Amino acid sequence: MKAPAAFCNKILWLVPALLACSLGSTAQTAHKLTATELIELAKSNPSALPAAIPATFEAKKLEEGTAWLGHGADYFFAMETATKPELLLDGVAGPPMQRIAASDLWYAIVHLEPVDAAHTFHYLVDGQKFGGSLDLPAFGPLSYQQPGVPAGILSPKIIHTSKIYDGMKSEYWVYVPAQYDPRVPAALMIFQDGEGYLDRNGSHPALNVIDNLITQKKIPVMICVFINPGDISASPGTPTYNFVKAYSEKWERSLKDSMRSTLYDTVSDRYVRFVRDEILAEVGAKYNLRKDAYSHAITGLSSGGICSFNAAWQMPDVFSRVITWIGSFTSIQWREDPAVLDGGQDYPEKVLRGPKRNIRVWLQDGAEDLENERYGDWPLANLRMANALKMREYDFHFSFGKGTHNPAHGAAEFPQEMIWLWRDYDPAKSQQAYQMDPTEKAKPYFRVARLNRD
Repeated sequence: MKAPAAFCNKILWLVPALLACSLGSTAQTAHKLTATELIELAKSNPSALPAAIPATFEAKKLEEGTAWLGHGADYFFAMETATKPELLLDGVAGPPMQRIAASDLWYAIVHLEPVDAAHTFHYLVDGQKFGGSLDLPAFGPLSYQQPGVPAGILSPKIIHTSKIYDGMKSEYWVYVPAQYDPRVPAALMIFQDGEGYLDRNGSHPALNVIDNLITQKKIPVMICVFINPGDISASPGTPTYNFVKAYSEKWERSLKDSMRSTLYDTVSDRYVRFVRDEILAEVGAKYNLRKDAYSHAITGLSSGGICSFNAAWQMPDVFSRVITWIGSFTSIQWREDPAVLDGGQDYPEKVLRGPKRNIRVWLQDGAEDLENERYGDWPLANLRMANALKMREYDFHFSFGKGTHNPAHGAAEFPQEMIWLWRDYDPAKSQQAYQMDPTEKAKPYFRVARLNRD
């Protein structure tokens, strides 16, 4: 007897559903998982890991021993090797790696403290050091969205055309916290390379930190402006375009990267005038901002780090609070002019010999930061900056770790950086004479040790 067409169609409809059921947990894990999901899977259904690990991590990272995911203090490490690897965390042996049956995949679940800090890891394979990273951030609770904490509103991307930079186009975003009241002037903070801070689940979860700290009243209600480096490509023939084009050709860098360096690495008041007279003029027309430098902060990383310090140095009446990660206090935009100290490498001497500015500064760098034959030595430059600030008794903090030219350390510490930067802030005031913290004053100067030579 021939089956009715309706029955056959029903059977055909059921086949994919039955197949999906038979695949079960394998189908559920054949997509990228979070650290928390991988850890729970390893505890509840380890037989699903052979599908979950390759779906989550790039094959190259598994082979090179650089695959990891973390959430808070909890981490999942995985690698692929024929012989058993030994995991070392901050130079100390971690938990034994577990082998996934009938494969060369290994994994370990680790609880790593402290949080709000950066860590290191590597493996020993056949007795030889292998893989790992010097830049393993451990984010604390303040870096994650917390229940009951109201989230602010991020504006759409705004495009600004600059007069100071001859038609350069810049992108920026404005973040308005939930507690903002248009009747009450708000504090202000500027972020260089701004787009990199906007992902709440990314490597610089600044928005979560800002929400949490404002709610806890550890920082003031503040409007935050996240600015990307500009693009000069639509303004050929202008002085700015010609300078940036010549720089890009000389150093074999892209036009956009060369514009970023021109903005950030140049030691002058031009960039801070652009921020003050153009960007803040636009933002201030829409939002009620505090006008005092006491209520203004600025931050950035690498060239954005020296840019932030330069802005406060050039105009301490506009910005008085600075956070700089892996700052490029080197000769990137140096010009030989005997009448002027004109490069980032000269900032320690400027701090030592120039009039003292009323600014508060958090510096961060790592011992494995860049050394570059063109521009200089980033770790040594930051050490020189820290000692110069200390010698002149600036209100500063220097966080020096083991990391590379990477934002992991700075981002992990960001909640503590913000608390330190805005400590003792009083909205009833419009100025304060910053004083070096007594605990810093009691500490010795920074010294160097020869670590990478016999």
